[in-house]
Amino acid sequence: MLTDDLQTQLKAYLEKVTQPIELAASLDDGEKSRELEALLRQIAALSDRITYVRRDDDARRPSFEIRRTGTDVGVRFAGIPMGHEFTSLVLALLQVGGHPSKAAQETLEQVRALDAASHGGELSFETYFSQSCQNCPDVVQALNLMSVVNPRIRHVAIDGALFQDEVEARQVMAVPTIYLNGQVFGQGRMSLEQIVAKIDTGSAQRDAAKIAAKEPFDVLIVGGGPAGAAAAIYAARKGIRTGVASERFGGQVLDTLGIENFISVRHTEGPQLAAALEQHVLEYDVDVMHLQRAEKLVPSRQPGGLHEVQLANGAALKARTVILATGARWRQMNVPGEDQYRNKGVAYCPHCDGPLFKGKRVAVIGGGNSGVEAAIDLAGIVGHVTLIEFDVRLRADEVLQRKLRSLPNVTVLTSAQTTEVLGDGHKVNGLVYRDRTSGDTHTVALEGIFVQIGLLPNTEWLKGAVELSNRGEILIDDRGQTSAPGVFAAGDATTVPFKQIVIAMGAGSTAALAAFDHLIRTSAPAAASAPTATVEAVAA
Repeated sequence: MLTDDLQTQLKAYLEKVTQPIELAASLDDGEKSRELEALLRQIAALSDRITYVRRDDDARRPSFEIRRTGTDVGVRFAGIPMGHEFTSLVLALLQVGGHPSKAAQETLEQVRALDAASHGGELSFETYFSQSCQNCPDVVQALNLMSVVNPRIRHVAIDGALFQDEVEARQVMAVPTIYLNGQVFGQGRMSLEQIVAKIDTGSAQRDAAKIAAKEPFDVLIVGGGPAGAAAAIYAARKGIRTGVASERFGGQVLDTLGIENFISVRHTEGPQLAAALEQHVLEYDVDVMHLQRAEKLVPSRQPGGLHEVQLANGAALKARTVILATGARWRQMNVPGEDQYRNKGVAYCPHCDGPLFKGKRVAVIGGGNSGVEAAIDLAGIVGHVTLIEFDVRLRADEVLQRKLRSLPNVTVLTSAQTTEVLGDGHKVNGLVYRDRTSGDTHTVALEGIFVQIGLLPNTEWLKGAVELSNRGEILIDDRGQTSAPGVFAAGDATTVPFKQIVIAMGAGSTAALAAFDHLIRTSAPAAASAPTATVEAVAA
């Protein structure tokens, strides 16, 4: 299954394995089992520290366990971890094989200390993924690492497209979906820190105490997307005390699949770019505070005074200047049934969740580039796609529209307004739309709805603190200055006319330079802290 080039690269990685490991397969007579066995034999042939055995000791077939020989350290995959999950396979081989993870030591110690007593004596995780899901590897890799670090934790990663009967029985309609001891634990992208914090219920209180004790920053950036990352780098290079408070570093980039218009990089994927952004920021003396959601901004009313950002955990951060880079999120339809059936047929990521609707009927809401691209992608997986556009015509690029019109299993409805999501109490079974020309209502029977109708700025918490446009965007000038002196903003949360990664980065850099200029004109920045330390990129 592995090309010669891929085998050469994998062989080089496997030289880092220091402990003997065993690939123990559970197979049946199907084609996928034969593919998996071929893959495992190829891997075992690349290292003298890896052996392949067939055990057939697991009910899910095909599946396999990566186990450190003579120990209880191991992880399990049900299915063939290729596509986006191939990296998860490589990391699992390395970590089970004794190669240390480069996750933060503080977080690893927190994982080691997790007690399973409150969960019936064990922490048994199951994660359903799809190979086309760019959000799934973060979850799979985090839980695999946890099971390697803590012997009381077990994890199996399950290819939902391969185990359709199981997916149907559990009504898994979005990936990643995580189960803990048989109960739903979470859905969607979760970082290692988020998973640990959800289990370790006292961590939020401890984090709040640490944050409350921090000295004021010269520049505090709220948000860790491209704009926030660029602002942090430009501020830190000025030698001023810089902090970043972010709910999830990378922001909406984490949910982006292919990126082909980032200048000088011909192709990358959102999670890869987000990881690179964070590593670049950490090469400077920046205090990055993860899992922190801002709830209120209290601007200083005196020149040179301190602004305050109040957080959801009850703590507050103070700074001489603030850069707001909170980004945007997918816009919702706001119709009856949407909230009830979110992740039960209503989805926002066709790349992630599309494989779960193989052969079924789905709708895509939105006729812009995102909606039409989603419909084209889904048409190759599902039975039928109905694309619903509010306007009288599609707004996507003509090249996309031509491709869409060539597909035999796509129906396009224009001048159509979705008015309700229907379901049976457990999952979606249809939607209602109104024909805006005739006024008639119609019902479409289907199993999935993918919403692609644009973005909504994450600025609700800023009402009354800075001036917002009628669309909720932060009003800024050409330097990123908001209506509150010393408070700047950048990226998709602002009135910048084009929401693009490269534009957000430029805006973040501009805001940081403007904040520094504001500091030197109104107050002396605090002395720079310890010299910059280079942080090695996370490779495992």
